[in-house]
Amino acid sequence: MTTTNSSLPGHREQYRALGLSTFAFTLCFAVWTIFSIIGIRISEQLGLSDTQLGLLMATPILTGSISRLFLGIWTDRYGGRWVFGILMLTTAACVYLLTFATTYAMMLVGALGVGLAGGAFIVGVAYTAAWFEPSRQGTALGIFGAGNVGSAVTNFGAPFLLVAFGWEKTAQIYATVLAVMGMLFILLAKNDPLAEERRGARQKSFAEQMAPLRELRVWRFALYYFFVFGAFVALALWLPHYLIGVYGLDIKAAGMIAALYTIPASLFRVLGGWLSDRYGARRVMYWTFIASVVCTFLLSYPPTRYVVHGIDGDLSFTLAMSLPAFVVLTFILGFFMSLGKAAVYKHIPVYYPKHVGAVGGVVGMIGGIGGFILPLTFGVLNDVTGIWQSCFMLMFLIVAAALAWMHYAIRKAERVEWAAHTEQTDLPELASPQLFYPLSRGHNTRPPRKPD
Repeated sequence: MTTTNSSLPGHREQYRALGLSTFAFTLCFAVWTIFSIIGIRISEQLGLSDTQLGLLMATPILTGSISRLFLGIWTDRYGGRWVFGILMLTTAACVYLLTFATTYAMMLVGALGVGLAGGAFIVGVAYTAAWFEPSRQGTALGIFGAGNVGSAVTNFGAPFLLVAFGWEKTAQIYATVLAVMGMLFILLAKNDPLAEERRGARQKSFAEQMAPLRELRVWRFALYYFFVFGAFVALALWLPHYLIGVYGLDIKAAGMIAALYTIPASLFRVLGGWLSDRYGARRVMYWTFIASVVCTFLLSYPPTRYVVHGIDGDLSFTLAMSLPAFVVLTFILGFFMSLGKAAVYKHIPVYYPKHVGAVGGVVGMIGGIGGFILPLTFGVLNDVTGIWQSCFMLMFLIVAAALAWMHYAIRKAERVEWAAHTEQTDLPELASPQLFYPLSRGHNTRPPRKPD
């Protein structure tokens, strides 16, 4: 069975689906990062080290990352409406049960359940992409991805709930809100336009769904997302603790300043989607990585006292990052990371229109694993080196490696394509994106050979 562009829904239905999925994802992301705030109070109660706190913050990210692979496949098979709704209800139950934990081990087990909220991303990507035509998918997915602002909701609101009610009540409030949204999503959302096609099509085997993962390109995208999303999540979790430790702020002030990083790293994803549609995802990725290399290099420089042995005696001076300078640099870093997140996911429905859930699930999983590994590594680096800025040193190394691999891969592809006088889907931004997305489901996705 084939479906043409003429069968796409009207703008009203598109905006309805986009609005519901974006709001639901925002709440899920707020729940997913809840340990950035309540984890600090739990750490004080249980006397945790930075390594233990980092593990507690990172554990939900692990579950959310791994679950994306399976949730993406289920969404491709069953549709986003039911998968999204049931996921929110299940996560809400896990968040509520967390409040009965009394030991560190129980907290870690509870955190695994809380992490299911992170799987909402790939469900929403597959659900949202199905509603929009190729020329508008980048912008639509950018708007949906702005649901990352949920971490800012937690950084702003959770500290006040924490001070007023304690961490247990805070978690219960989060669970209640998420459960209500889960029920509303099932009631108000509609089945996506591909639902009828899924019912009439032969169900693909797991191996068929995962076939695109044999391509190195998928794993290159995964490395990009490891930084732009994984490092974003890790820093969103770590910043309140960092600000308290480095600048001596209280938890409310630390949460609000951390939100100045998470808000641009979320909302400007919409701009990243539009820029990817307008100028090309590759160009946006270059902007992202170059700016991130500069920002992480400056942020990684620890306070240092220099002594210069002069003719008439020693001269000493100190270099240190002030709080205003830190806020500005993290704002800039968050802005460019948000552009990069949208650019990575702009590629997937273009390259793999019938495997958005599977490929997007793997890319999202690797990115999410970054959000698990990095907070834990930040804590270990703090305990081992005793240098707070070591987290930014690690981020600098990751983004520099991603930039180098991207540039090498693109230059290699360009040489091959120029020699053959063709353009491949590795570089969709150099030509018209519609050439690479099937205008009808039965068309070949390979672009025509360009004249000499």
